[in-house]
Amino acid sequence: MPKKFMKRYLPTPERVRAIRSLHFLGDILHEPNLWHINRHSVARAFLIGIFFTFIPMPFQMLAAAFFAIWFNANLPLSVILVWISNPVTMPPIFYFNYKIGAVVLDRPLLDFEFQLSWTWLSGRLMDIGIPLYLGSLLVATICGCLAYLVIQYLWRRKVRKDWRERIRDRRLQRITARANIDKPEPPAQDS
Repeated sequence: MPKKFMKRYLPTPERVRAIRSLHFLGDILHEPNLWHINRHSVARAFLIGIFFTFIPMPFQMLAAAFFAIWFNANLPLSVILVWISNPVTMPPIFYFNYKIGAVVLDRPLLDFEFQLSWTWLSGRLMDIGIPLYLGSLLVATICGCLAYLVIQYLWRRKVRKDWRERIRDRRLQRITARANIDKPEPPAQDS
């Protein structure tokens, strides 16, 4: 079931290969392991995608794609998961990461008014940069590993459930077949 569900929503390799802006990757996109949907490739994709979601850096999707290729994770899933951090979710995610980093470094939380400008960023980078990146690495590592373990667990659980259902169905079929064999046929009525 997880495999069928994911196949329904993920793009096909042919569709991605047709994107002209990705032609510079050449034969890398033809590697079948990057498109397989199994417990291991999906769990690795979740680890990579969730990890880069929490890292404040430009080109998160490119980094996720590179690591998906490097670790044979499902490529489209790794890239799609990075979209969790978007312009709406980035401020709360990165503020949370900053707070975690400040607590770990035992630094007081700075009371600052955010402004989207290079002047503000360059002036505050030293104050918030180290706690932000430390917190981001910690949160990214913990959340990525948790995502990996949860996917492994849920996938195994689903496979076990499917096996139990198959065994139950086969038993019912055998019992029904035996009952039909043991049941005597009614005598034919002459008319």
